[in-house]
Amino acid sequence: MAATISPKTRTIAKTVLITGFTLILLLMFLSPFAFMVFTSLKTPEQIGIIGAPIWPAAVATFEYNGKELDMFTVPMNTCAGSEDSSAKGNLAIVKKGTRASVFIDPDDMERGEFTCAVSWRALDRPWEFSPTFSNYTEVWNSIDFPRLLWNTTFYAIMSTIGVLISCTLVAYGFSRFDFPGRDFLFIVLISTIFLPAFVTVIPTYAFFQRIGWVGTWLPLIVPTFFANAFDVFLLRQYFMTIPREMDEAAMIDGASRFRVLWSVLLPQSYPVLLAVTVFHIVYAWNDFFGPLIYLSTNRAAWPVSVALSTFNGIYGQKPQLIQAGALLTLILPLLLFIFAQRFFVQGIVITGVDK
Repeated sequence: MAATISPKTRTIAKTVLITGFTLILLLMFLSPFAFMVFTSLKTPEQIGIIGAPIWPAAVATFEYNGKELDMFTVPMNTCAGSEDSSAKGNLAIVKKGTRASVFIDPDDMERGEFTCAVSWRALDRPWEFSPTFSNYTEVWNSIDFPRLLWNTTFYAIMSTIGVLISCTLVAYGFSRFDFPGRDFLFIVLISTIFLPAFVTVIPTYAFFQRIGWVGTWLPLIVPTFFANAFDVFLLRQYFMTIPREMDEAAMIDGASRFRVLWSVLLPQSYPVLLAVTVFHIVYAWNDFFGPLIYLSTNRAAWPVSVALSTFNGIYGQKPQLIQAGALLTLILPLLLFIFAQRFFVQGIVITGVDK
C-alpha cells in the first residue's frame, strides 16, 4: 500500500520549492551587481590574470632568499620523500619545469628544496582576498565627486519639489472637482505618456534658447512645476480611494478646498507621495539626456550622470575605475529605496485599486 503524503508535508515542500526558486532568481538578478562590486575592488593586474576568481584576489606568494616565489597547490604523492599519498599542499615553486618542478614547503622549511614530478602549468594556484579600496579614492579625486553629488542632489530635490506641488494640485482637481470635460481632459493628459520625448526636444530647446535659459538649471527644473501625466495618475488614483465623506465633513466644519487637501488628503497620502518622490529622485539622478543638452556649455553644473559618461570615455581602459564610479553613483538612490521600500510598495499597490 502506497504511503500517503500529509498536507503539512506538502505545504513544507511547496514552501521550500518556492523559496529556493526565488533565491535562484534573486542570485541571477544580483549577479551583475556583484560583478560590479568585485571589479571595482580589483587592480589591472588582477583583472588580467587568466583563471583568477571573480572576487578580488591576488596570487599567494612566499619570500625565499630575497625573492617572491609563486605558490601552487601540488599533489603531495608526486613529491619526493612525501609520505602522504592523497593530500595536497600549498608549495612555493623554486624552479619551474614541464615534467618536474622544484618546490619548498613554507610550513616545513627544514625539509629544504625537493622535486615533484608535475608540470607547474597544470597546477592550481591558491588565491588570497586582496581588495583595492584606493580605486574609489582615485575616482573621487579625479572627477571632483563632491561637486557632482551636490549638483545631482540639487537637481533631484528641486525637481522633486516641483513634481510634488504641481502633480498634487492637478490630481486633486481631477479626483475631487466635477467640471465639464473632466474625464476627456484626463484622457488627454494620460495620452501624453505615449508621446515620445524626442519629438519635443527640438521645439523645447529652441524655446529655452530664445529666452536665454540654455546653460542653466531652469530648463530642467521649471517644467517640473507644470505636472506630468504619470505622477498625476498615481496621485489621482490614491486620492480616489479616500472617501469623499471626509471632505464633506471637513467642509461642514468650515474648511476650504485647499484646507481639505492640506488637512484631510495629504496626511493620509504619505505612501503615494513617497512613491512619487522615490520615482522622481531616481529618474532625476539617472537623467542623462536633459543635462547633456542644456548643461553641456556649463561644466561646473554637470550632474554625476554626464560627468561619469565623460569619465568612462577617458578611462575606458580601466574597468575597475569605471565600476567604482558607477557604484559611488548608485549608493544614494539605493539607500533611499531601501529605507523607503515599505511605503513605496504600499503606495504602488493602493494606486492600482480600481475606482
